[in-house]
Amino acid sequence: MFKKIMKSGSRKASRNDTNDFGFDPNPNMIVNHASRPSPLPSSHSTTKQPPPPMHSIEPLPLFKDVPAPERESLFLRKLQICSFHFDFTDTLTNAREKEIKRQTLLELVDFIQSGTAKINELCQEEMVKMISLNIFRCLPPTTGQDPADPEEDEPYLEPNWPHLQLVYELLIRYVVPSDTDTKVAKRFIDHAFVFKLLELFETEDPREREYLKTILHRIYGKFMVHRPFIRKGINNIFYRFVYETERHSGIGELLEILGSIINGFALPMKEEHKLFLIRALIPLHKPKPIALYHQQLAYCVVQFVEKDYRLADTVIRGLLKFWPVTNCMKEVLFLGELEEVLEATQPVEFQRCMVPLFQQVARCLNSSHFQVAERSLFLWNNEHIVVLIAQNRSVILPIIFASLEKNTESHWNQAVHGLSSNIKRMFMEMDPELFEECEQEYEEKQAKSKEVEEQRQSRWRRLDEAVEERERVGEEDHMITS
Repeated sequence: MFKKIMKSGSRKASRNDTNDFGFDPNPNMIVNHASRPSPLPSSHSTTKQPPPPMHSIEPLPLFKDVPAPERESLFLRKLQICSFHFDFTDTLTNAREKEIKRQTLLELVDFIQSGTAKINELCQEEMVKMISLNIFRCLPPTTGQDPADPEEDEPYLEPNWPHLQLVYELLIRYVVPSDTDTKVAKRFIDHAFVFKLLELFETEDPREREYLKTILHRIYGKFMVHRPFIRKGINNIFYRFVYETERHSGIGELLEILGSIINGFALPMKEEHKLFLIRALIPLHKPKPIALYHQQLAYCVVQFVEKDYRLADTVIRGLLKFWPVTNCMKEVLFLGELEEVLEATQPVEFQRCMVPLFQQVARCLNSSHFQVAERSLFLWNNEHIVVLIAQNRSVILPIIFASLEKNTESHWNQAVHGLSSNIKRMFMEMDPELFEECEQEYEEKQAKSKEVEEQRQSRWRRLDEAVEERERVGEEDHMITS
């Protein structure tokens, strides 16, 4: 019994001996030094610590040039080199140290990607700390009053991108692989880390936002514990953008992530997700810079309707609520999205919103901006929408007939004039009796309007005559008194 106790005691001491070398090939990422020689044997258990901090940057040997047991210590020292910050506004300052850090980051990325060894928990913790020190920073102030248009304006580019890009590459190599133990990694990729990651989407550098989009999407897919937190964080960013600032560079990238998330929603859809559509996505149609992210927003909205057709009425009424009044290009975007939503709309839902919907379409048909009028007329090129209109023509035609008639009579654009004539012909062939009734009603309204206008003009003429008569009498009285 005494021999067994002594053997177990020696094994325990050997296991807890401090050893700064060697990566554990075990995929569970638990370091076991029992079978490895320890340069500093100890009779008591100690906790592994990172090497002391470095005060200057000097080149370190490559991983391939050192024995396998020494690579863990070398890995930690390289992480320390990569934790140094440099001023990239002056390209000449610390040029040597900047290059050493860049080469070290490249080697770390290659080493993690190669998968030759599994890094233990201490190395994972120190690596996430180094990544946090590099990417989490105060973003520079915005460059102008309005958000930058990527097609017209030169985007702001981070001056320290040569280092920052490699740090993001390292984070991707850590998060993406399927053999990463999420039970261990979630201790370092925690809520605080994810929150700071979401805050970085405000950067104006499109290259950084692309990396952030990929990383956050992978974290959402791999760490199920973070999913509600990520959705709530994105929600809060949208609220702040819509109701406070109307300025954020990463709305499009966040919507791209959401498009993939919405696509994976299970049916029946949770009430939480429906509220997200109503409270966050639909109000995103309000801000002025919607053109920068409308494509991604429309995709998300249509995904909801395709998942649950009963949401079509909610979405269409939401679009009508935020329909632009004076912004014609925004109106064209709304019409395009409306067509996509209607294509996924079922007849029952269509009937619920068709009256306010086609009242707005009628106003668009008469727009003096030819692109708005033309885009609204293009709705009749969609077969599904034509079927819905045909089934409810007795309600829809009386609403839009006057607009079509005015276009054929007096619209300045020939394309709009021709398309309006084609749609009138379509309705005439569809239901001649209804068309004739609408035409007769339109003529009566026009005659009545003409009569009202004549009466108004007559009243103005009488008023002018009365004023002239009063002025004439006043002049005569003045002449008599003088």
